[in-house]
Amino acid sequence: MAENKRMSLVVFNGTVDKLYPVAIMASGAVMNDMEVDIFLTFWGLMPFRKGEPYKVTQVSKDYDQMGDEMMRIMKEKNVPSWYDTLLQAKELGNIRIHACAMTVDLFGLTMEDFEPVIDDIIGVGEFVDMAGDSDTTLFI
Repeated sequence: MAENKRMSLVVFNGTVDKLYPVAIMASGAVMNDMEVDIFLTFWGLMPFRKGEPYKVTQVSKDYDQMGDEMMRIMKEKNVPSWYDTLLQAKELGNIRIHACAMTVDLFGLTMEDFEPVIDDIIGVGEFVDMAGDSDTTLFI
């Protein structure tokens, strides 16, 4: 029996234009029977604090002038939020979401500060080991 392929995503950015691709790629990987590890670090971790996922509307500075229009069109077309897309993908497949231990410590956070979608808090060494076994590793 063939071993499942794996994808690792490092999420450093917490803007909506970066979080959507994370959710969509994780969803696509799951639909292709891949296992997914998502490592949230620095600003990529902040949208996962309790009460924050649905508040994220900011886009990266490169696309700031298009952010409001993008959000309007997505709402008009009933596109699910990045967070709902990620939750649905997690329900369908093997996705593990890891908070970066150094970032958690730096900002004085604990597991209780995050939405329950976060599976654990791990160090970068542990994630690098996971990513080393992946077929695809992306930095977003």
